[in-house]
Amino acid sequence: MIISVASGKGGTGKTTIATNLAKSLDLPVQLLDCDVEEPNAHIFMKPEIKGRETIKAVVPEVDLSKCDHCRKCEEICQFKAITDLGATVLTFPEMCHSCKGCIMVCPQKAISQGYRELGTVKTGKSGMVDLIWGELRIGEAMSPPLIKAVKDKTDKEKIVIIDAPPGTSCPVITTVRGTDFVVLVTEPTPFGLNDLVLAVEAVRTLGLDFGIVLNRSDSGDNKVKEYAKKQGIPILMEISDRRKIAESYSRGDIMIDIFPEMKKKFQSLFHKIESGCKNKNPLP
Repeated sequence: MIISVASGKGGTGKTTIATNLAKSLDLPVQLLDCDVEEPNAHIFMKPEIKGRETIKAVVPEVDLSKCDHCRKCEEICQFKAITDLGATVLTFPEMCHSCKGCIMVCPQKAISQGYRELGTVKTGKSGMVDLIWGELRIGEAMSPPLIKAVKDKTDKEKIVIIDAPPGTSCPVITTVRGTDFVVLVTEPTPFGLNDLVLAVEAVRTLGLDFGIVLNRSDSGDNKVKEYAKKQGIPILMEISDRRKIAESYSRGDIMIDIFPEMKKKFQSLFHKIESGCKNKNPLP
């Protein structure tokens, strides 16, 4: 089973839910941190680092001695990553989506594969949890290719929990696509509701099963609960607004280690996810 933990906005407690759920199951779990622009699951899991891999993307390299300036490369590129100026050919690696179209259409075979670094994928172990996370290179604009590199390491023989990036843009869609169930973490505020609505629309468009975890549930107002009831969306778990929980988070502690009674609540959350997932894979 693959479970994605997502949210329409940052700061709702997405990583808190993902890490505590992974730690509470007492089963072989794989935790993928796909929030590659700002990964922080490792801060809480404190893994023993096992490996590090540099991820690169294909970009075009032009041999001007072979180029006859036919402009076919420029015509096929939808992202304006290659431009023929007549006397020379300019490439813009940061805009390239690595489709290799320019390489394939070049009649003179003047374009070959070059590479640029996207970031790194690290692996580690924390108890029964295998942790994999990506770290996007500073200055890199496109995170989906690195997210895909993290997801390529998915072990479907295990329970897989994915910590998704915040929001509803391309990185989130890349992360949650193909998962069995999406946990949407939100908070009872106007901003929380607004962005929850956007997230719900996104996962419904993808045809994914999903439910809500309401963090800091005893603060704010009741509009998130009213929305969930009206839309027929299950609220799978509520976490109260407690200062000690915030303090433990600020220290990088796992909640269930500080509040052992929360472990059963996260186990109950998993069972609700399992029963609410229509197309789940068999558990190990």
